[in-house]
Amino acid sequence: MAMATPMAPRSTFAIFLILLLRSGHSPAAAFYLPGSYPHRYRPGEALAAKVNSLTSPSSKLPFPYYSLPFCAPQGGVNRAAESLGELLLGDRIETSPYRFSMLKNATAFLCRTDPLPPATADLLMFRIDDAYHVNLLLDTLPVVRYVKNLAAPGVFVRSTGFPVGVRADDGEYYVYNHLKLTVLVNKPRNGTTRAEALMATADAVELISFAGGSKDGGGYTVVGFEVVPCSVEHDAAAIKGKKMYDELPARAAAGCDPSVVGMRVRANRPLVFSYEVAFVESGVEWPSRWDAYLEMGGAKVHWFSILNSIVVVAFLAAILLVILLRTVRRDLAQYDEHGGEAGLAPQADELAGWKLVAGDVFREPAHPVLLCVMVGDGVRILAMAVATILFAALGFMSPASRGALVTGMLGIYLLLGFAAGYAAVRLWKTVRHGDSAGWKRVAWRASCAFPGAGFAVFTALNCVLWVYYVFGFLLVVMALLVAVCGEVSVVLTYMGLCVEDWRWWWRAFFASGSVAAYTLGYAVYYLVFDLHSLSGPVSAALYVGYSLLMALAVMLATGAVGLAASFAFVYYLFSAVKLD
Repeated sequence: MAMATPMAPRSTFAIFLILLLRSGHSPAAAFYLPGSYPHRYRPGEALAAKVNSLTSPSSKLPFPYYSLPFCAPQGGVNRAAESLGELLLGDRIETSPYRFSMLKNATAFLCRTDPLPPATADLLMFRIDDAYHVNLLLDTLPVVRYVKNLAAPGVFVRSTGFPVGVRADDGEYYVYNHLKLTVLVNKPRNGTTRAEALMATADAVELISFAGGSKDGGGYTVVGFEVVPCSVEHDAAAIKGKKMYDELPARAAAGCDPSVVGMRVRANRPLVFSYEVAFVESGVEWPSRWDAYLEMGGAKVHWFSILNSIVVVAFLAAILLVILLRTVRRDLAQYDEHGGEAGLAPQADELAGWKLVAGDVFREPAHPVLLCVMVGDGVRILAMAVATILFAALGFMSPASRGALVTGMLGIYLLLGFAAGYAAVRLWKTVRHGDSAGWKRVAWRASCAFPGAGFAVFTALNCVLWVYYVFGFLLVVMALLVAVCGEVSVVLTYMGLCVEDWRWWWRAFFASGSVAAYTLGYAVYYLVFDLHSLSGPVSAALYVGYSLLMALAVMLATGAVGLAASFAFVYYLFSAVKLD
């Protein structure tokens, strides 16, 4: 192995500067800065696909791929090293028997299983009923399939993975036992990808070595992975005596038509698996290979919803302007006319509305510790959400690094512990009028409250497993949510003060935090009216548990926004009012 020579500091800075400049010039190049690089395969070099957990849109429970009677690879199944985010998302990546040679089209036999025991056959049919999908991965790319859109003839819908099988109209179950795989490859122009070109400076060319590559620039990169699943009844004579990866004649899989099924699932009957692979050269470059997975198909709908929200925000902002610029200024002017300018407080009979509670608005609210803890946790959650979405939008959480989003989110949450403690203790000192006694108790509770709630929920659900899992306009929607919560809370706080009610603290928190009720209500509505295919009480319990935790997180974050906005408004409002 060639030893890498140390890179001069000047060269390191030059490479960093080039990467920074190119990141602003090319979004695709910027997207792949965090830790991914192209693997280049020479013709004939081996490629190995991996399998992830079986997933279903009907059930939220993932299951290992080899929990069903599929072919295992030669040498046994090995687990891939996974990040914390992958584990939390329910990913279980393992080796598979699907192996190919670069640019070599082939049709191969995989295996003939033992006769299926009745329990195994029933389990396979149950998974087919629950619409479980197989998720293959090649060079970190999930396999995709294209299905005809019945509502729009000539239009195909792209989805990741493929079903385990299908239940026919006659009630029989069929397994997809033959895969038509297409690997899209790209030969970099001049033998170099854009990502490599950025790094190939004079001093660094010997230091940076790409797996599977060569100094002459030969090789191909994988830029796409597609599948057409078929259910084929193989000719017994064609597969007799075949071993794994033995070549099958092309006619053996000639009946591969997704609309025609053949391999029936029955007890005490074996299953036969095979595949064919074709390599197609594509014009898609390696930095752009994730575009097909990340593009937003419903962008028009999102823009319409965002424009609708902007109108609501503008309307609420107009109401605030009326309150601040007209009503409040007029009231303050009248206050000054009745003695404020002379340094004397007006008499009680000369005051009305919110001015009557000038001496009460900053009284300590009921349950101040709980309020401070909830606001502190809300600040932490909100800051985590904004930071995570911002980093993801800027491309620092590459989809090529599976689980990076969840791992980054948890890391940011841990780092923002100081934000929860500071916000909670600062508010505690404020409501106590400068007395900081008991701040350690508040800080400790702020650090443990939401994680404790999450621990309780996860402990309750830990016996039934989990998984659920998408960005685009999240950053804009987050900004709109914060603006609406602050505006609504300020309006309701002002209305309460106008009727001489000084107890605005909790009202301000729940005025915006009550959006969690809508979130939970919609989750229940979706469960009752839309999730008809949800199978069993276990899936329902998972759904309800996560919905409750999500609603709690929404309440804390939005409540913190509302109280902060109302506090700023009340402070501004009463800063000009003089007390006796």
